[in-house]
Amino acid sequence: MEILSIVNQKGGVGKTTTCINLAASLSTTKRRVLLVDLDPQSNATKGCGINSSDVISSINELLLKRCKFTDTVRHLQSFSFDVLPATPQLTESEVMLLASEKKEYVLKDILLNSNLTYDYILIDCPPSLNILTVNALTASTGVIIPVQCEYFALQGLSELVNTIDTIKKSSNQSIQIKGIIRTMFDSRNNLSNDVSNQLIKYFKQKLFKTKIPRNITVAESPSHGMPVTVYDPSSKGSLAYLSLTGEILKQEI
Repeated sequence: MEILSIVNQKGGVGKTTTCINLAASLSTTKRRVLLVDLDPQSNATKGCGINSSDVISSINELLLKRCKFTDTVRHLQSFSFDVLPATPQLTESEVMLLASEKKEYVLKDILLNSNLTYDYILIDCPPSLNILTVNALTASTGVIIPVQCEYFALQGLSELVNTIDTIKKSSNQSIQIKGIIRTMFDSRNNLSNDVSNQLIKYFKQKLFKTKIPRNITVAESPSHGMPVTVYDPSSKGSLAYLSLTGEILKQEI
């Protein structure tokens, strides 16, 4: 089982979109997939067509041991993957976990002791390096880092790599960076190309070949509560996420 955190402490880089579309794309290959929404903004939950106001048992209740895994998980028949939904109440866990024993291992224990088995668990992390993100990194076998090719991207990336190294030394020796994915890429933009070339220079071995283009259907699909691979399967954005999924699956070999 692969547990992959989709993480970047910077917001607006396509993290949630990548998480949703990877879940949808992996599920089309007959892999059993769980998407864990670990962000109080709960955008991954909404992007999968789940109204957070209708959620009674969320990841917050699960982290605080108020309910069971089976009470929380949603089986999305239309997309063929499962979701642990979030609500804005997840901010409670941010506070409460800090006072708990073995606070960084709570999510890992939940995922490893659930009575459902998955091939891939994808965790949509909040845009900050808080206790929720630390829980995700401690639970993960790997990390996928979406990076928008813009100014300051490399600085934020180096800080995140340092954080992952710290986690590796303290709570999860086996974690590794599975890959860095360039998102919202516009080949007509000189800055996009310049930053992309810098990423190739410094992170070539960890850089996915696939680039996710700046694409209107990718931007529109979350408001319709569905992955772009379902919303517009033939769009450039959809095909790019399928290509990224292929690269991830090659890592299984």
